[in-house]
Amino acid sequence: MPVFKGLGNKFLSHIWEVDSMLQVVEYIQKQQILELNLSRKVEMAMRIATFLVILLSVFEHSAAGELFNVRQHLSTVSRYGAVKDIADSAFVPSKVPDGCSPIHLNLVARHGTRSPTKKRMRELDNLATHLESLLRDVKEQNLSLKKVPAWLWGWKSPWKGKVTGGELTDVGEIELYHLAIRIQERFPDLFNEEYHPDVFTIKATQVPRASASAVAFGMGLFSGRGSLGPGHQRAFAVTSESRASDILLRFFECCQNYKDFRKSQEPAVDELKEPIFDEITATLRKRYGLNFTRQDTSSLWFLCKQEASLLDITDQACGLFSPSEVALLEWTDDLELFILKGYGKSLNYQMGVPLLKDVFQSMEQAIKAKEENYAPGSYEKARLRFAHAETVVPFSCLLGLFLEQSEFKQMQREEPLQYPPKPPQKRNWRGSTVAPFAGNNMLVLYSCPANSSSKYFVQVLHNEHPIPMPGCDNSDLCPFEVFKERIVTPHMKHEYYAVCNVKLEKPEQKPATSKLSQLFHWLFSQRNDDTRSLEVDL
Repeated sequence: MPVFKGLGNKFLSHIWEVDSMLQVVEYIQKQQILELNLSRKVEMAMRIATFLVILLSVFEHSAAGELFNVRQHLSTVSRYGAVKDIADSAFVPSKVPDGCSPIHLNLVARHGTRSPTKKRMRELDNLATHLESLLRDVKEQNLSLKKVPAWLWGWKSPWKGKVTGGELTDVGEIELYHLAIRIQERFPDLFNEEYHPDVFTIKATQVPRASASAVAFGMGLFSGRGSLGPGHQRAFAVTSESRASDILLRFFECCQNYKDFRKSQEPAVDELKEPIFDEITATLRKRYGLNFTRQDTSSLWFLCKQEASLLDITDQACGLFSPSEVALLEWTDDLELFILKGYGKSLNYQMGVPLLKDVFQSMEQAIKAKEENYAPGSYEKARLRFAHAETVVPFSCLLGLFLEQSEFKQMQREEPLQYPPKPPQKRNWRGSTVAPFAGNNMLVLYSCPANSSSKYFVQVLHNEHPIPMPGCDNSDLCPFEVFKERIVTPHMKHEYYAVCNVKLEKPEQKPATSKLSQLFHWLFSQRNDDTRSLEVDL
């Protein structure tokens, strides 16, 4: 019975090879050694023993290299610590020129690990009910129970009875707290000044898990620098815009054209995923003798992601799937992320232009402060933002991350890009690295007064690692003027409200009372849209 052991097909092939070699050795022993004299027998036996030791050591090394960690294949439900150090090993980061010093830092981060939303918790309750029905059918029909995993009997959702959801978990708090500490240790000169909200600007969306992430980050950043409690914490400000008008961090919620696009495309995305789910569902039925549905497979995959990320359990729901099946399920999530939030349509990232503009203007202000010798404490040194996957993904796209050079040129021409290739083919676009929990982009502005080519450079770090920018000749370090010309300026032709507002014919003139009623209708529809959106953002 196939179970999730963390090793792929190569594991099985190695076992076959060892078994075959043992048979060969046995044949040699029977057919040849008997014909040799005693000394030759001893020599041959020693050679065989040495060969077997080498063979087994190679097998053990190969098997260890092929270990499959399901925690690194959960798309955007991946915990930050499991994936933050996954980077392109072939990429060689640039060396910051001698004499350069960081003068400003922009951070765009996703909230940390969160609990399931109320809608998803109901889905898991429904799964428990259906699993109970499937197991009852097997017993009533006197079918074999040997294939049924023991954990399924009597299983209930770990979140059963919980009435709230979507909040930042303890793990999520720790992710942001330690992220702040690492950033401060990496750029001590940026954070050596006395705290002031105009020097260290902290912004978050009004969704509690994002603002809680900002607080956890601030506690790590300013730990030991105040007079509150035994940890010498200090108070700090976190500001937010209204959800109905936050075009910097929740632009996806304020953009009607995007909402219409997403709603229209979701059925097509589901259709692209269906063959994978149907294939895996059929395999699960044979494997475990239970009449699973496509919805069961989808819910079990969701349960796998929640158990692995939130509960550190990988031998229950995740154990139902083989590594190759996990890879395919991960791909379906990544495909949806690509189409609905990433490079699948230019609208997905064009609506994020206000955020890119805000980031770039903060750099210009930092350069002005440097050039005009502003007094310490009178200018901003870091702008720190905490939001959602729907914020981080479009922002990464605006920077051209995770693209080849040719794809970057296509993107800037607003041409459609090919979908991420299906496993086992290699792909750059993986939700687990693009936007895991606490996933982030940092843009560090360096002053390089001794450099003859450029006085200022921008370095981009993704999940704390330098990442190549196709717009900067695949370097992570870009002269400021080149960054402006190749990456920022081409997007500035897109104005947010022109991109996002539904294009309507000029309306007829109507009485003032009609206009007043329209105003009330608009206000209440905004409120309703705001309420509904809480269930879909990540």
